[in-house]
Amino acid sequence: MSVADCASDPAYSRGRLHAELGRVVRGPRDDFQRDRDRIIHSIAFRRLRHKTQVFVAPDGDHYRVRLTHSIEVAQIGRGIARALGLNEDLTEALCLAHDIGHPPFGHAGEDALKAAMAAHGGFDHNGHTLRTLAALECPYPLFDGLNLTWETLEGLAKHNGPVTNPGWALAEIDGNFGLDLGSYASLEAQIAAVADDIAYDNHDIDDGLRAGLLCLDQLMEQPFVAANFRAVERRFPGAPRDRLLRELVRDQIGVMVNDVIAATRANVSAAGAASVDEVRAAGRTLGGFSPGLAAEERDLKRFMYANLYHHPEQVAAAEAANEVVGRLFAAYADNPRLMGEDWSGRLPGEECATNRHIGDYIAGMTDRFAIDRYADIFGRDAVPTALAHA
Repeated sequence: MSVADCASDPAYSRGRLHAELGRVVRGPRDDFQRDRDRIIHSIAFRRLRHKTQVFVAPDGDHYRVRLTHSIEVAQIGRGIARALGLNEDLTEALCLAHDIGHPPFGHAGEDALKAAMAAHGGFDHNGHTLRTLAALECPYPLFDGLNLTWETLEGLAKHNGPVTNPGWALAEIDGNFGLDLGSYASLEAQIAAVADDIAYDNHDIDDGLRAGLLCLDQLMEQPFVAANFRAVERRFPGAPRDRLLRELVRDQIGVMVNDVIAATRANVSAAGAASVDEVRAAGRTLGGFSPGLAAEERDLKRFMYANLYHHPEQVAAAEAANEVVGRLFAAYADNPRLMGEDWSGRLPGEECATNRHIGDYIAGMTDRFAIDRYADIFGRDAVPTALAHA
């Protein structure tokens, strides 16, 4: 028995919602490879290049955005999957798609949409990822959505574990193509989730240092970081500080990746899981950190929230972004024609559906597009100062 016995096999996929007849087959790709390629070629994936990762509408070219973050997550996830003998293509597809549902301005934009849509089911980015891929992205002649396999949709829905109370967007997808929301997802999905943690835990440190919102003295108060930085200094005495810090980020990724590989092997063995179905029925997450590193990673997250994500400059930008999204929603609800002919011409008519339609429009915006539409409606001088550089 090995972890590889639990790998998802495209030959035994539960298939796609829609039959695909009369289409030209491009190359010898299996179903999970096709899913990955459909995600990469989607408009929604391309929009990630102008969506916030940590810094709202950053004015520097070297900061990460949702697109670069997703590529980095895929690189980490695929490496872990290869070491464990899991399906690399499914893992990569899940990593690349996991943030597609994020609205402009990251979590600030999500909070604003959630408030604006509270009376109509609310908003959450993971449910919107499924909605975007299964309903809104429509490149094919005979059906809506990308028609991804069950395994890809299931992994996106449940990569953080079973979903006991799905929001309206996820519930709608589940109603059309039952995703067994009460069970755990495949190991590929679990690895995609922890790869996301590894990527942003470490790359946000890199960006925070670059922005001057974090400094080494702060980081050295965090035991996990301090231990790894001292190890880097011992290996490269006298090396320039900026290079040591970049080596620190690489080292921490390596430490976390190696821990996940070892812990996942131990968890699968302890659970006696010998197939992907047994992974789903295990009753707990099998792919992830060891208990010791999980505790250190949680402490690192608390540090990052206190010192970076809730930094006064970040809070000011988030408040400005919240204002922009909230006022845009109100303006479109008052006069849907402001969305343009394409979107206003497809208004559903019923109030709840109309508000969700407006939410779809705003959620698809990039940071820059949202700021420009705000300036069109309220005037360029009305753009909050924290966003005016975008």
